[in-house]
Amino acid sequence: MYYQKNKQYTTHTNTTYTRTPAENILIVAVVFIIVFGLMAVFSASAPKAIGLGDNPFSFTLKQLIWLVAGIIGAWFFSKFDYKRLKPFAGVLTLVVLGALLLVQFTPLGVTVNEAKRWLVLGPLQFQPSEMAKPALVLYFATLFSKNCNIVDSDKYPFYFMFAIMLLLIYKQPNLSMIILLIVTALAMYYVAGGSTKIITSGIIGGILIVATTIRDYQLQRIKVWWNPFMDALGSGYNIIQSMVAFSTGGFFGVGFGNSKQKLSWLPEGHTDFIFAIIGEEFGFLGCFFLICLFGVFLHRGFIIAKKCPDMFGKILAIGITFSICFQAFTNMSVASSFVPATGIPLPFISYGGSSLFVSLCMIGVLINISKKRVQRIVHYVQ
Repeated sequence: MYYQKNKQYTTHTNTTYTRTPAENILIVAVVFIIVFGLMAVFSASAPKAIGLGDNPFSFTLKQLIWLVAGIIGAWFFSKFDYKRLKPFAGVLTLVVLGALLLVQFTPLGVTVNEAKRWLVLGPLQFQPSEMAKPALVLYFATLFSKNCNIVDSDKYPFYFMFAIMLLLIYKQPNLSMIILLIVTALAMYYVAGGSTKIITSGIIGGILIVATTIRDYQLQRIKVWWNPFMDALGSGYNIIQSMVAFSTGGFFGVGFGNSKQKLSWLPEGHTDFIFAIIGEEFGFLGCFFLICLFGVFLHRGFIIAKKCPDMFGKILAIGITFSICFQAFTNMSVASSFVPATGIPLPFISYGGSSLFVSLCMIGVLINISKKRVQRIVHYVQ
Protein backbone atom coordinates (compact mmCIF):
# COMPACT_ATOMS: atom_id res chain seq x y z
CA MET A 1 0.00 0.00 0.00
CA TYR A 2 1.31 3.46 -1.01
CA TYR A 3 1.33 6.36 1.44
CA GLN A 4 1.91 9.99 0.47
CA LYS A 5 5.03 11.67 1.74
CA ASN A 6 4.78 13.31 5.18
CA LYS A 7 1.32 11.77 5.73
CA GLN A 8 0.75 10.98 9.42
CA TYR A 9 -0.48 7.53 10.28
CA THR A 10 -0.79 5.24 13.30
CA THR A 11 -0.42 1.48 13.68
CA HIS A 12 -3.20 -0.55 15.25
CA THR A 13 -3.32 -4.17 16.32
CA ASN A 14 -6.53 -6.10 16.05
CA THR A 15 -6.84 -9.64 17.40
CA THR A 16 -9.56 -11.74 15.84
CA TYR A 17 -10.85 -15.07 17.05
CA THR A 18 -12.31 -18.00 15.23
CA ARG A 19 -14.20 -21.15 16.18
CA THR A 20 -12.29 -24.25 15.14
CA PRO A 21 -13.58 -27.84 15.01
CA ALA A 22 -13.99 -29.46 18.41
CA GLU A 23 -11.07 -31.34 19.89
CA ASN A 24 -11.60 -34.58 17.96
CA ILE A 25 -8.82 -36.53 19.67
CA LEU A 26 -10.24 -35.67 23.08
CA ILE A 27 -13.73 -36.76 22.02
CA VAL A 28 -12.47 -40.05 20.60
CA ALA A 29 -10.55 -40.81 23.80
CA VAL A 30 -13.62 -40.10 25.96
CA VAL A 31 -15.86 -42.23 23.71
CA PHE A 32 -13.46 -45.18 24.00
CA ILE A 33 -13.32 -44.78 27.79
CA ILE A 34 -17.13 -44.68 28.04
CA VAL A 35 -17.56 -47.77 25.85
CA PHE A 36 -14.93 -49.53 27.94
CA GLY A 37 -16.84 -48.46 31.04
CA LEU A 38 -20.20 -49.76 29.84
CA MET A 39 -18.66 -53.14 29.06
CA ALA A 40 -17.01 -53.26 32.47
CA VAL A 41 -20.18 -52.19 34.31
CA PHE A 42 -22.24 -54.88 32.60
CA SER A 43 -19.69 -57.60 33.27
CA ALA A 44 -19.06 -56.60 36.89
CA SER A 45 -22.67 -55.88 37.87
CA ALA A 46 -24.55 -58.74 36.16
CA PRO A 47 -23.90 -61.31 38.94
CA LYS A 48 -24.99 -58.83 41.61
CA ALA A 49 -28.15 -57.98 39.67
CA ILE A 50 -29.00 -61.66 39.31
CA GLY A 51 -28.38 -62.16 43.02
CA LEU A 52 -30.88 -59.38 43.76
CA GLY A 53 -33.43 -61.02 41.47
CA ASP A 54 -33.15 -58.30 38.80
CA ASN A 55 -32.41 -58.30 35.11
CA PRO A 56 -28.64 -58.81 34.47
CA PHE A 57 -28.73 -55.56 32.49
CA SER A 58 -30.43 -53.54 35.27
CA PHE A 59 -27.30 -51.69 36.43
CA THR A 60 -26.16 -51.16 32.85
CA LEU A 61 -29.55 -49.74 31.83
CA LYS A 62 -29.45 -47.25 34.71
CA GLN A 63 -25.94 -46.27 33.66
CA LEU A 64 -27.17 -45.81 30.07
CA ILE A 65 -29.93 -43.45 31.24
CA TRP A 66 -27.37 -41.30 33.02
CA LEU A 67 -25.11 -41.55 29.97
CA VAL A 68 -27.85 -40.15 27.71
CA ALA A 69 -28.45 -37.31 30.19
CA GLY A 70 -24.70 -36.68 30.34
CA ILE A 71 -24.38 -36.59 26.56
CA ILE A 72 -27.18 -34.02 26.41
CA GLY A 73 -25.40 -31.99 29.08
CA ALA A 74 -22.08 -32.28 27.25
CA TRP A 75 -23.70 -31.17 23.99
CA PHE A 76 -25.31 -28.18 25.70
CA PHE A 77 -22.11 -26.98 27.36
CA SER A 78 -20.09 -27.56 24.20
CA LYS A 79 -22.36 -24.98 22.52
CA PHE A 80 -22.57 -22.62 25.51
CA ASP A 81 -19.80 -20.00 25.52
CA TYR A 82 -17.66 -20.83 28.55
CA LYS A 83 -17.08 -17.12 29.27
CA ARG A 84 -20.79 -16.81 30.06
CA LEU A 85 -20.36 -19.31 32.91
CA LYS A 86 -18.66 -16.75 35.16
CA PRO A 87 -21.89 -15.28 36.62
CA PHE A 88 -23.05 -18.78 37.60
CA ALA A 89 -19.99 -19.60 39.74
CA GLY A 90 -21.49 -18.30 42.97
CA VAL A 91 -24.94 -19.71 42.21
CA LEU A 92 -23.59 -23.21 41.56
CA THR A 93 -21.56 -23.10 44.78
CA LEU A 94 -24.64 -22.12 46.79
CA VAL A 95 -26.66 -24.92 45.15
CA VAL A 96 -23.98 -27.46 46.10
CA LEU A 97 -23.89 -26.15 49.67
CA GLY A 98 -27.68 -26.41 49.88
CA ALA A 99 -27.64 -29.98 48.59
CA LEU A 100 -24.90 -30.98 51.03
CA LEU A 101 -26.93 -29.49 53.90
CA LEU A 102 -29.96 -31.48 52.79
CA VAL A 103 -27.89 -34.66 52.84
CA GLN A 104 -26.68 -34.13 56.39
CA PHE A 105 -29.64 -32.55 58.14
CA THR A 106 -32.80 -33.82 56.43
CA PRO A 107 -34.38 -37.25 55.84
CA LEU A 108 -33.53 -36.82 52.15
CA GLY A 109 -29.97 -37.90 52.90
CA VAL A 110 -29.34 -41.63 52.48
CA THR A 111 -26.60 -43.70 54.12
CA VAL A 112 -24.92 -46.43 52.05
CA ASN A 113 -22.00 -48.47 53.39
CA GLU A 114 -21.77 -46.27 56.51
CA ALA A 115 -21.38 -43.11 54.41
CA LYS A 116 -24.11 -40.50 54.16
CA ARG A 117 -23.38 -39.10 50.70
CA TRP A 118 -26.56 -39.58 48.68
CA LEU A 119 -29.50 -37.22 48.23
CA VAL A 120 -32.84 -38.71 47.19
CA LEU A 121 -35.37 -36.48 45.41
CA GLY A 122 -38.22 -38.72 44.28
CA PRO A 123 -36.86 -41.21 41.73
CA LEU A 124 -33.57 -39.27 41.48
CA GLN A 125 -30.62 -40.29 43.67
CA PHE A 126 -27.24 -38.59 43.34
CA GLN A 127 -24.15 -37.46 45.26
CA PRO A 128 -23.97 -33.67 45.74
CA SER A 129 -20.25 -34.00 46.49
CA GLU A 130 -19.74 -34.81 42.79
CA MET A 131 -21.20 -31.41 41.95
CA ALA A 132 -18.57 -29.83 44.20
CA LYS A 133 -15.93 -30.51 41.52
CA PRO A 134 -17.37 -28.26 38.77
CA ALA A 135 -18.42 -25.70 41.40
CA LEU A 136 -14.87 -25.39 42.72
CA VAL A 137 -13.28 -25.43 39.27
CA LEU A 138 -15.61 -22.72 37.95
CA TYR A 139 -15.29 -20.49 41.01
CA PHE A 140 -11.50 -20.76 41.28
CA ALA A 141 -11.14 -20.06 37.54
CA THR A 142 -13.32 -16.96 37.98
CA LEU A 143 -11.35 -15.71 40.99
CA PHE A 144 -7.80 -16.41 39.83
CA SER A 145 -8.33 -15.22 36.27
CA LYS A 146 -8.38 -11.70 37.74
CA ASN A 147 -5.30 -12.13 39.93
CA CYS A 148 -3.59 -14.90 41.88
CA ASN A 149 -3.40 -13.06 45.19
CA ILE A 150 -4.46 -15.27 48.05
CA VAL A 151 -4.92 -12.35 50.42
CA ASP A 152 -7.76 -10.58 48.65
CA SER A 153 -10.93 -9.33 50.33
CA ASP A 154 -12.95 -10.17 47.20
CA LYS A 155 -12.02 -13.85 47.63
CA TYR A 156 -12.85 -14.16 51.34
CA PRO A 157 -16.56 -14.98 50.84
CA PHE A 158 -15.64 -17.89 48.59
CA TYR A 159 -13.01 -19.13 51.03
CA PHE A 160 -15.72 -19.21 53.67
CA MET A 161 -18.16 -21.14 51.44
CA PHE A 162 -15.39 -23.49 50.34
CA ALA A 163 -14.49 -24.25 53.97
CA ILE A 164 -18.13 -25.04 54.79
CA MET A 165 -18.30 -27.28 51.71
CA LEU A 166 -15.23 -29.21 52.85
CA LEU A 167 -16.61 -29.60 56.38
CA LEU A 168 -19.91 -30.98 55.07
CA ILE A 169 -18.11 -33.42 52.77
CA TYR A 170 -15.82 -34.46 55.62
CA LYS A 171 -18.88 -35.14 57.78
CA GLN A 172 -20.25 -37.66 55.24
CA PRO A 173 -17.35 -38.86 55.51
CA ASN A 174 -15.59 -38.48 52.15
CA LEU A 175 -11.92 -37.68 52.74
CA SER A 176 -10.94 -38.71 49.21
CA MET A 177 -13.19 -36.03 47.70
CA ILE A 178 -11.69 -33.42 50.03
CA ILE A 179 -8.19 -34.35 48.89
CA LEU A 180 -9.31 -34.21 45.24
CA LEU A 181 -10.83 -30.73 45.66
CA ILE A 182 -7.83 -29.30 47.52
CA VAL A 183 -5.25 -30.72 45.10
CA THR A 184 -7.28 -29.43 42.14
CA ALA A 185 -7.46 -25.97 43.73
CA LEU A 186 -3.69 -25.93 44.26
CA ALA A 187 -3.07 -26.98 40.64
CA MET A 188 -5.33 -24.18 39.36
CA TYR A 189 -3.65 -21.66 41.66
CA TYR A 190 -0.23 -22.71 40.33
CA VAL A 191 -1.32 -22.31 36.70
CA ALA A 192 -2.68 -18.86 37.52
CA GLY A 193 0.84 -17.85 38.59
CA GLY A 194 0.63 -18.67 42.27
CA SER A 195 3.58 -18.89 44.63
CA THR A 196 5.21 -22.29 45.04
CA LYS A 197 5.93 -21.41 48.68
CA ILE A 198 2.22 -20.97 49.36
CA ILE A 199 1.45 -24.23 47.56
CA THR A 200 4.11 -26.09 49.58
CA SER A 201 2.80 -24.55 52.79
CA GLY A 202 -0.74 -25.55 51.82
CA ILE A 203 0.31 -29.16 51.17
CA ILE A 204 2.18 -29.38 54.49
CA GLY A 205 -0.74 -27.75 56.32
CA GLY A 206 -3.20 -30.14 54.68
CA ILE A 207 -1.13 -33.16 55.69
CA LEU A 208 -0.98 -31.90 59.28
CA ILE A 209 -4.74 -31.32 59.36
CA VAL A 210 -5.44 -34.79 58.00
CA ALA A 211 -2.97 -36.31 60.47
CA THR A 212 -4.61 -34.59 63.44
CA THR A 213 -8.23 -35.18 62.40
CA ILE A 214 -7.93 -38.67 60.94
CA ARG A 215 -10.53 -41.11 62.19
CA ASP A 216 -9.91 -44.60 63.51
CA TYR A 217 -11.26 -46.39 60.45
CA GLN A 218 -9.14 -44.17 58.16
CA LEU A 219 -6.04 -44.94 60.21
CA GLN A 220 -6.94 -48.62 59.96
CA ARG A 221 -7.02 -48.31 56.17
CA ILE A 222 -3.45 -47.01 56.17
CA LYS A 223 -2.26 -49.86 58.41
CA VAL A 224 -4.07 -52.41 56.25
CA TRP A 225 -2.57 -50.85 53.13
CA TRP A 226 0.88 -51.71 54.48
CA ASN A 227 -0.19 -55.22 55.45
CA PRO A 228 -3.66 -56.27 54.23
CA PHE A 229 -3.28 -59.71 55.79
CA MET A 230 -3.39 -58.22 59.28
CA ASP A 231 -7.19 -58.10 58.76
CA ALA A 232 -7.69 -60.40 55.79
CA LEU A 233 -11.41 -60.91 56.38
CA GLY A 234 -12.12 -57.31 57.37
CA SER A 235 -10.68 -54.03 56.12
CA GLY A 236 -7.97 -55.81 54.10
CA TYR A 237 -10.41 -58.06 52.26
CA ASN A 238 -11.05 -55.82 49.23
CA ILE A 239 -7.35 -55.13 48.69
CA ILE A 240 -6.48 -58.83 48.81
CA GLN A 241 -9.27 -59.77 46.40
CA SER A 242 -8.26 -56.95 44.09
CA MET A 243 -4.68 -58.27 43.99
CA VAL A 244 -6.04 -61.75 43.25
CA ALA A 245 -7.99 -60.29 40.31
CA PHE A 246 -4.90 -58.64 38.82
CA SER A 247 -2.74 -61.73 39.29
CA THR A 248 -5.41 -63.97 37.74
CA GLY A 249 -5.71 -61.69 34.72
CA GLY A 250 -2.01 -61.78 33.97
CA PHE A 251 -0.90 -60.23 30.68
CA PHE A 252 -3.83 -61.02 28.39
CA GLY A 253 -6.70 -61.49 30.88
CA VAL A 254 -9.20 -64.31 31.26
CA GLY A 255 -11.60 -62.83 28.70
CA PHE A 256 -14.59 -60.52 28.80
CA GLY A 257 -17.25 -61.76 31.22
CA ASN A 258 -15.06 -64.52 32.67
CA SER A 259 -14.04 -62.82 35.92
CA LYS A 260 -14.45 -64.93 39.04
CA GLN A 261 -13.77 -62.16 41.54
CA LYS A 262 -17.01 -60.42 40.59
CA LEU A 263 -18.93 -63.49 41.79
CA SER A 264 -19.29 -62.07 45.33
CA TRP A 265 -15.55 -62.19 46.02
CA LEU A 266 -15.03 -58.49 45.31
CA PRO A 267 -18.13 -56.69 46.68
CA GLU A 268 -17.42 -53.31 45.08
CA GLY A 269 -16.38 -54.75 41.74
CA HIS A 270 -18.75 -52.55 39.73
CA THR A 271 -17.92 -49.30 41.55
CA ASP A 272 -14.71 -48.49 43.45
CA PHE A 273 -12.79 -51.63 42.39
CA ILE A 274 -13.97 -51.92 38.82
CA PHE A 275 -10.39 -51.43 37.62
CA ALA A 276 -9.51 -54.76 39.28
CA ILE A 277 -12.24 -56.53 37.29
CA ILE A 278 -10.88 -54.89 34.13
CA GLY A 279 -7.43 -56.19 35.07
CA GLU A 280 -8.76 -59.71 35.54
CA GLU A 281 -10.76 -59.85 32.31
CA PHE A 282 -8.54 -57.80 30.00
CA GLY A 283 -5.18 -58.31 31.71
CA PHE A 284 -2.22 -55.97 31.68
CA LEU A 285 -2.92 -55.01 28.08
CA GLY A 286 -6.46 -53.82 28.90
CA CYS A 287 -5.27 -51.83 31.91
CA PHE A 288 -2.44 -50.30 29.91
CA PHE A 289 -4.86 -49.36 27.11
CA LEU A 290 -7.19 -47.64 29.59
CA ILE A 291 -4.31 -45.78 31.25
CA CYS A 292 -3.14 -44.62 27.81
CA LEU A 293 -6.64 -43.30 27.06
CA PHE A 294 -6.57 -41.20 30.24
CA GLY A 295 -3.04 -40.13 29.29
CA VAL A 296 -4.33 -38.91 25.92
CA PHE A 297 -7.15 -37.11 27.73
CA LEU A 298 -4.64 -35.42 30.06
CA HIS A 299 -2.38 -34.39 27.16
CA ARG A 300 -5.20 -32.97 25.05
CA GLY A 301 -6.65 -31.14 28.03
CA PHE A 302 -3.33 -29.41 28.66
CA ILE A 303 -3.02 -28.58 24.95
CA ILE A 304 -6.49 -26.99 25.04
CA ALA A 305 -5.47 -24.95 28.08
CA LYS A 306 -2.24 -23.85 26.42
CA LYS A 307 -3.98 -22.67 23.25
CA CYS A 308 -6.86 -20.92 25.00
CA PRO A 309 -6.63 -17.15 24.36
CA ASP A 310 -7.73 -15.98 27.83
CA MET A 311 -6.67 -16.74 31.39
CA PHE A 312 -10.15 -17.74 32.58
CA GLY A 313 -10.36 -20.44 29.91
CA LYS A 314 -6.83 -21.66 30.64
CA ILE A 315 -7.48 -22.10 34.35
CA LEU A 316 -10.89 -23.64 33.71
CA ALA A 317 -9.45 -26.18 31.25
CA ILE A 318 -6.67 -27.11 33.67
CA GLY A 319 -9.15 -27.54 36.52
CA ILE A 320 -11.43 -29.80 34.50
CA THR A 321 -8.60 -31.90 33.08
CA PHE A 322 -6.70 -32.21 36.33
CA SER A 323 -9.71 -33.08 38.50
CA ILE A 324 -10.85 -35.90 36.19
CA CYS A 325 -7.38 -37.35 35.61
CA PHE A 326 -6.30 -37.08 39.24
CA GLN A 327 -9.49 -38.88 40.25
CA ALA A 328 -8.78 -41.61 37.68
CA PHE A 329 -5.19 -41.95 38.88
CA THR A 330 -6.35 -42.19 42.51
CA ASN A 331 -8.95 -44.87 41.77
CA MET A 332 -6.56 -47.01 39.73
CA SER A 333 -3.88 -46.59 42.41
CA VAL A 334 -6.30 -47.77 45.10
CA ALA A 335 -7.33 -50.83 43.09
CA SER A 336 -3.69 -51.77 42.50
CA SER A 337 -2.76 -50.99 46.15
CA PHE A 338 -0.39 -48.11 45.39
CA VAL A 339 -2.29 -45.87 47.83
CA PRO A 340 -4.63 -46.59 50.78
CA ALA A 341 -8.24 -47.42 49.96
CA THR A 342 -10.59 -44.51 49.28
CA GLY A 343 -14.18 -44.47 48.13
CA ILE A 344 -13.71 -42.60 44.87
CA PRO A 345 -15.09 -43.81 41.50
CA LEU A 346 -13.20 -44.22 38.25
CA PRO A 347 -14.45 -41.42 35.93
CA PHE A 348 -16.60 -42.62 32.99
CA ILE A 349 -16.04 -46.24 34.10
CA SER A 350 -17.44 -46.95 37.57
CA TYR A 351 -21.15 -47.49 38.04
CA GLY A 352 -22.69 -44.26 39.31
CA GLY A 353 -24.90 -41.80 37.50
CA SER A 354 -23.96 -38.56 39.25
CA SER A 355 -20.24 -39.05 38.58
CA LEU A 356 -20.84 -39.89 34.91
CA PHE A 357 -23.24 -37.00 34.36
CA VAL A 358 -21.02 -34.40 36.03
CA SER A 359 -17.90 -35.62 34.22
CA LEU A 360 -19.61 -35.42 30.81
CA CYS A 361 -20.88 -31.90 31.49
CA MET A 362 -17.33 -30.88 32.37
CA ILE A 363 -16.13 -32.46 29.12
CA GLY A 364 -18.68 -30.31 27.26
CA VAL A 365 -17.16 -27.17 28.77
CA LEU A 366 -13.67 -28.38 27.81
CA ILE A 367 -14.80 -28.97 24.22
CA ASN A 368 -16.22 -25.46 24.10
CA ILE A 369 -12.89 -24.06 25.29
CA SER A 370 -11.12 -26.02 22.55
CA LYS A 371 -13.21 -24.25 19.92
CA LYS A 372 -11.78 -20.87 20.85
CA ARG A 373 -8.54 -20.09 19.10
CA VAL A 374 -6.59 -16.98 18.21
CA GLN A 375 -6.81 -16.85 14.44
CA ARG A 376 -4.28 -14.16 13.70
CA ILE A 377 -3.02 -10.76 14.75
CA VAL A 378 -3.74 -8.20 12.04
CA HIS A 379 -1.57 -5.11 11.75
CA TYR A 380 -2.97 -2.32 9.68
CA VAL A 381 -1.94 1.21 9.03
CA GLN A 382 -4.12 4.23 8.48
